[in-house]
Amino acid sequence: MVRLHVKRGDESQFLLEVSGGARLADLAPLVARIYNGRLKVQRLCSEMEELAEHGISLPYNMQGLTDEQIEELKLKDEWAEKCVPSGGSVFKKDEIGRRNGHAPNEKMQQVIKKTIEEAKALISKKQVQANVCVNMEMVTDALDQLRGAVMIVYPMGLPPHDPVRMELEDKEDLSGTHAGLEVIKESEAQLWWAGKELKETKLLSDYVGKNEKTTIIVKIQKKGQGAPGREPLISHEEQKQMMLYYYRKQEELKKLEEDEDDSFLNAEWADNHALKRQFHGVKDIKWGPR
Repeated sequence: MVRLHVKRGDESQFLLEVSGGARLADLAPLVARIYNGRLKVQRLCSEMEELAEHGISLPYNMQGLTDEQIEELKLKDEWAEKCVPSGGSVFKKDEIGRRNGHAPNEKMQQVIKKTIEEAKALISKKQVQANVCVNMEMVTDALDQLRGAVMIVYPMGLPPHDPVRMELEDKEDLSGTHAGLEVIKESEAQLWWAGKELKETKLLSDYVGKNEKTTIIVKIQKKGQGAPGREPLISHEEQKQMMLYYYRKQEELKKLEEDEDDSFLNAEWADNHALKRQFHGVKDIKWGPR
């Protein structure tokens, strides 16, 4: 299997193993699907952290309003009584005003937080350093774990406007957001390797050969964005190690120069014949004219 080290720009994303005979017309959408799936898990984890801290999302017409404004406008959250977390709630006001403040109790919070940690670990960029490949099954598994945690804490479900439920039902609206800019549609995905576009009409082996043990760095981006930046000859980490090595060598040379300094031999106390001249009364004789 050929191992792909997938990057977005200069940032590592994940490792993926595919057959050398894979059609690039199928491979680019697969890479985009995993890439987008990881982004979805990250967004969902972020919203679930808020869910654990401050409870369900307020209706859109109540978000950002003060208690006085809500009372003056006679607005009511109809979902507050329907969506009570298992084991009851504890009040923790959301200063931003997005959520109703009725958070799950400590035990249920831990259920959510522990699941978030496990889901993040499955699709983490650290998997690249650990040499662990990520596939679509792992992304799906992470999403299922998060869905299960929500069902445990909120067995009655969440309001239809809650970002967590919208993500789980694939109804999230990312238009006009930074998160939306990060997503790459499968139909717009393009892979690059060694400064060359991997054409959809070809096989992966047309570029990397028949060696199934090859590891290559591919970069994913949207069609029409042009060629991404080439990989540096040495990595950032290797550059740091080289600089550290040469700094240490420089310090060692400085120390050696200090150890080899023999200017002290010209000092009076280092003169082997000083005592003899003193006994003969010929100390400090100057031969030049006064």
